[in-house]
Amino acid sequence: MVKAMVFSHEIAPGQRVNIDALSLRLGVSQTPIREALARLESDGLIAKEPLKGYSATNLLTLKEFGDLFRFRLLIEPWAAEQAAKHIDAQGKAALKEEMQIAKEALKFDDNSKIEALTEHDARFHSLISHLSGNESLHQAFERMHCHLHLFRLFLANQRNLVSGEERPAFVSELFEQYYQSGSGQLAIKQHNEIYKAITGGDSKAAKQAMHDHIESSLKRFSPAAEAINDL
Repeated sequence: MVKAMVFSHEIAPGQRVNIDALSLRLGVSQTPIREALARLESDGLIAKEPLKGYSATNLLTLKEFGDLFRFRLLIEPWAAEQAAKHIDAQGKAALKEEMQIAKEALKFDDNSKIEALTEHDARFHSLISHLSGNESLHQAFERMHCHLHLFRLFLANQRNLVSGEERPAFVSELFEQYYQSGSGQLAIKQHNEIYKAITGGDSKAAKQAMHDHIESSLKRFSPAAEAINDL
């Protein structure tokens, strides 16, 4: 419930969280509220400051958005390469199942499809980071919560809650094409190419396919990609 309030901006970016008020509103003790806030802190949605308490984190800036993709370009192609080298039967089955879920997500309509594909995106990339066999890399990827923050931006824009001089242009078209029918199918097609390379044990092809996919994703986040290149 607290997570939904952060996403819906009932708890706005930067707003201090009043634990007493939340406890009264939700009809629960402070303990589950604090536990929920601790989980959201690990997701990067809530920040805790000494002597000040909890507050909702701010939305991604254009620079932070660019930094996320640059970081992904550094670690994810290598993760895909390593996954192809170390993949076993269990890993192949997990990737196959995720690709089946993605195909089903394409059948949804409008925002439901965007949400389902965003969730698939997050699981797919997280799974590959895990299959790399490098736990430090996997934990670093998980701490980014890249797709979670991108979806938070999308919801904020849908509800006309995005402010700031650079953000309207940045966010207004952020998801306009990325998960629409053609682009959504393109993203899944690229995931399928990564999947086939990894499960086929072709480490070179897996590395290249992942690099091309992330670069393609950034380009589809137009006009943000052009602005990022100017930073």
